[in-house]
Amino acid sequence: MNLPKLITDLVEAQNSHDAAAYSSLFSENAEVFDEGKNHIGRTAIQKWIENSNQQYQATLKPISYKEAEKGSVFTAEISGTFPGSPVILNFNLVLQQGLIQSLKITG
Repeated sequence: MNLPKLITDLVEAQNSHDAAAYSSLFSENAEVFDEGKNHIGRTAIQKWIENSNQQYQATLKPISYKEAEKGSVFTAEISGTFPGSPVILNFNLVLQQGLIQSLKITG
């Protein structure tokens, strides 16, 4: 699958559980929506992914990537230490100037 570098970097950072590398892919004022909560700003995003990594040890296996006018959708199989693992989730992304401005994770 031919993924944009930003997405391959996101997968690599997640699969190595590198919260600093993961959060560096987001703009300073980016927003993440996951499990009913918003995380706004790179610092909050790094804290969120650190906690998530500690709790779930999730890894991503890419399934598809589609670009659209209003954003992109990256679909991946997520495996980890959570009930129902693995699951397929959509990463709904808005990209700006080579960084992630918005990420909404949906089932």
